Amino acid sequence: MFAKKLIEKAAQQLQQHQNQHKHSQSLQADVKSSVDLQPRITLHYGIPSASSILAFDPIQSLLAVGTLDGRIKVVGGDNIEVLLVSTKYIGDENGMVFVLMFETDKRKLIQLPYLVPAESIAEAAAISVPPQKSVVGVLPQPSSEGNRMLIAYEHGLIILWDVSENQVMSIKGSKNLEKNHVVVDLSKEGRKLSVGDISDDKQMDREISTLCWASYDGSVLAVGYTDGDIILWNMSVSVSLKNQQAAKPSNDSVKLQLSSGDRRLPVIVLHWTAIGSRGSHGGQLFAYGGVEIGSEEVLTILSLDWSHGIQNVKCVGRTDITLNGSFADMVLVPPTDETEGVNSSSPIILTNPGQLHFYDEACLSALSRQERRDTVSPLPYEMVIPTVEPQMTVSKLSSVPKDEMFLESLLELIQAAKYGVEDDLDKDPRWPIYGGIPNRISLEDDYHIERIYVAGYRDGSVRIWDATSPALSQIHILQPEVKGVEILDANAAVSAIDICSTNLYLAIGNEFGLVRLYQLVCTSDHKGVHIVTATDKNVHKVHQEDGPLCMAFFSLLRSSIRSLKFANSGTRLAIGFESGQVAMIDTTSMSVINLTDAISNSSPVIFLSVNSYSDTRISQGNTDSNSVNDSDNSLIFALTEDVSVAVLDTARGNLIVTQTHSEKNSSAISLHIIEGNYLISEVSGESCVSSSSERTETRVGHQPSDLHGKCSYAEDPSSALMLNSHALICCEDSMTLYSLKNPVEIDDKSVRKINLVKPCSWTMILRKDDGDYGPVLLYQTGVLEIRSFPNLEVIGECSLALLLRWSFKTNMEKTMSCTENGQIILVNGGEFAFISLLASENNFRIPESLPCLHDEVLAAAAEANIRSSPDRKKSQGIALGIFDKVIKGLEGKDSNNSGHKKVDCLDPTHLKAIFSKPLSLESWNDTSQNQEVIELNIDTKSERGRLFEGSSSNEQSRMRTREEIIAKYRKTPTGDVHAAASQARDKLAERGEKLAKMCEHTEELQNGAEDYASMAAELAKRMENRKWWNIF
Repeated sequence: MFAKKLIEKAAQQLQQHQNQHKHSQSLQADVKSSVDLQPRITLHYGIPSASSILAFDPIQSLLAVGTLDGRIKVVGGDNIEVLLVSTKYIGDENGMVFVLMFETDKRKLIQLPYLVPAESIAEAAAISVPPQKSVVGVLPQPSSEGNRMLIAYEHGLIILWDVSENQVMSIKGSKNLEKNHVVVDLSKEGRKLSVGDISDDKQMDREISTLCWASYDGSVLAVGYTDGDIILWNMSVSVSLKNQQAAKPSNDSVKLQLSSGDRRLPVIVLHWTAIGSRGSHGGQLFAYGGVEIGSEEVLTILSLDWSHGIQNVKCVGRTDITLNGSFADMVLVPPTDETEGVNSSSPIILTNPGQLHFYDEACLSALSRQERRDTVSPLPYEMVIPTVEPQMTVSKLSSVPKDEMFLESLLELIQAAKYGVEDDLDKDPRWPIYGGIPNRISLEDDYHIERIYVAGYRDGSVRIWDATSPALSQIHILQPEVKGVEILDANAAVSAIDICSTNLYLAIGNEFGLVRLYQLVCTSDHKGVHIVTATDKNVHKVHQEDGPLCMAFFSLLRSSIRSLKFANSGTRLAIGFESGQVAMIDTTSMSVINLTDAISNSSPVIFLSVNSYSDTRISQGNTDSNSVNDSDNSLIFALTEDVSVAVLDTARGNLIVTQTHSEKNSSAISLHIIEGNYLISEVSGESCVSSSSERTETRVGHQPSDLHGKCSYAEDPSSALMLNSHALICCEDSMTLYSLKNPVEIDDKSVRKINLVKPCSWTMILRKDDGDYGPVLLYQTGVLEIRSFPNLEVIGECSLALLLRWSFKTNMEKTMSCTENGQIILVNGGEFAFISLLASENNFRIPESLPCLHDEVLAAAAEANIRSSPDRKKSQGIALGIFDKVIKGLEGKDSNNSGHKKVDCLDPTHLKAIFSKPLSLESWNDTSQNQEVIELNIDTKSERGRLFEGSSSNEQSRMRTREEIIAKYRKTPTGDVHAAASQARDKLAERGEKLAKMCEHTEELQNGAEDYASMAAELAKRMENRKWWNIF
């Protein structure tokens, strides 16, 4: 009987435990589903600091900036910027050339089957492939109808490949240089033409670092090398590859030296542009590198002329541009009006970290004429949201009340900024990037301003933007001073900002304790500017221009302003100082209500929070009702850095109570007052402590068995704690939840505490429309973590490194701001980004509000212009190549001196058909008319000699002389007999491989012939009974 009861009791306990576990899991699932998390980037401005490469679209007038971390930033006009992020890459370092096609319908890039391996090119050209076969450049040859592309390998080999014929048209490299070749010394010491001598060590392969075409017809190629040399190659194809290899090296190259020093920087960037009518016989060559190591970092512009042949090239001018920062890349922008000037392109230069500068024709002319270049400045890229120049220090994102008077006044302010104040807000008209289509939302009667963004800067200025749509538009710039009013320390850096969303008041505090108060919406009862100090108050009657009105300056303490907070619908302003004091301001009378003493050992007041109350709630507590007697007032909770909390009455500014919650060396971050009834797991009167590394594992009481188990929810709600208002104090190493005994007092015992294993730097409270809350933490590791409330369990996280490719930086939290619905603003160097946490948040994804990069009308007009203007199409030959034809479908024009089989490429499907199949070498001998067919006949002496060249033979066998052996193995170090033998063995094995490949090729040709014969027979059989008019 006793055993039966014991078993029944154990079964009941087991069933109860299972029910509690299921209930806990269901509640956790409900919390996670209700939060609906989906972190994503909704807005991005600025040039990334890791930018490394540029590309320019002359038709759409768009600039693309590529980064080292895999992002692409596309910049247009009218504040249009787009960030492209992808985790998929195409390409390798094994000498492989890929072909990509953009599918318009699917809006995606597709890798086509056509591949050009280095081994295939080596086989076609009968050359050896070195171990280092990385491709450093692929250029479509101008005026070749997209049929030819130039492939440059790192070790110095240059191949001109014909995709329609599947053959090598030309080979260039260090071995093609004559021993006596033309060298043009372009150093400042002397610009002269000389004949150079390449010693034995210079005959080795030279590494290529960059290259570009230096003519419109693709006849001249400029190549930069890692040793600092620039070589101009004559790429005209007039003879077959076989005759090129048989002939002696011709003097078809010229070496340019920018410095006479022995140790020079590699030439890493080359760009060319024509000047006037010298499209194929000269122009401007832009080069970075080639100067002596240790010299000033400059970009060199060479004006070259080779009208009398490339061997007689002349340098008619040289200009060195001193750079603003470390050079990254450059791109040439064609002139907007080709009828003016010398018809040359102008450079946009990218320097680190993420700076763009445009040098127009006037700037380049001034640089070429002046000895001192400090007075000439390029045109910088003006960021939509300045973050570096000037440096942003604080920011605030705020909603706008749906009041007709406020909305109408703000709309007038925006219209004035958009149409009236062009000299202050518009970009310089000389800036050449103007592409893209702005959003279609116009400033009509139905336009409603929903959000504004305010940022403070180190120079004391403040900028305001309309943040309703993804393309932020600047409303106004508030200068630190008001005309006619002299204020001390007005130009100090802005340290705190707050906005009252009720009456649109703006408070600005700086590092020297000065607070400026503005009214964003103009009113007729403006009474001048009040100057308020700790002992005096003056009013200045001054005229202020249209825009936000400055109402007052408050200079109470010479201590940095750490926090600002509006209360009581904007009639009260609380100011927290670095010295630990709090001031209460009456904004209706522009007077100081109270200035408290230091709250806690002069610890800075870092955070201010507002809690509303009523007399009914106060009477239920133990607080003296004499200190709080206004039923319409609020309470200010002031948090100091040493985790002390002071509560102030906003009516009189009195300090009601001060509590200390400090622990060992704990540094506070924020204090959030949250109202509402919440169900939390019972903790038996003890604090529930968990570690973030254990992902919300909690400790209940002192039982060791509960250390690694989650706090279980009581199935009966009566056994759980019902919390009303509560305070969440966040520190660098912990997060603690307290209940409020009454509106002015925090309970001494915590309800729940989370120990953080990673240092935290910033927090916010996420709130959905249905009332669900959730703390969001940013760690100094760059991880954003979202927790449930009130149990503080981790329900989601994301990393800035994954979202934005960012790493956390010191003081990043000072420029962060947010809204309750999960919109977070972050600033990192020259980048500015909006992040949205909730999947249901859709403020920036309204289709009508999104700008567009591609202008279809402009693209159609450009294509029609190319079709109807062959001369213009010829002048744009460099821009038209293989990839332009595949992706954009542009047409080309046949060159009279191209020297290759003419193929009709007016239809871009021709190239698409070629690239849609893998590279096949089996049809070379059949389709090439100029290439001699090689027949293998091992019985003939000539073929036997060619096959076994260099090896022993019974025919004409003889002993080689010492000089012949040295000439054959001249690259082998002296005395290294084993290396010579190894090299001979490798050559013999290579010939064996070639013989095997020839046999396989013969079999393939035989099989192909049989298939062709079978297909021809079948086709003849099908056509036998068809009439001639049915064939076509």
